[in-house]
Amino acid sequence: MKKLELKFTNQEGKIVTYSIDQPVEPADAAAINAAMDEIIVQNAFTSNGGELVAKSSARIVERMVEEIEMQ
Repeated sequence: MKKLELKFTNQEGKIVTYSIDQPVEPADAAAINAAMDEIIVQNAFTSNGGELVAKSSARIVERMVEEIEMQ
């Protein structure tokens, strides 16, 4: 399963991560940057460490799980 992780810095200087399942691919860096800017401007999310104040990074993460049969 793939997720888009948006990482922000909050008022305390800590990194806060928000994950979005099943992101549109290929990722549009300009659209992601613009969305992150808008999240900050609109103060759309908060964290335990206060408001989001800056973008840190964004990435698509894929997690592979392989079940192991138990006997």
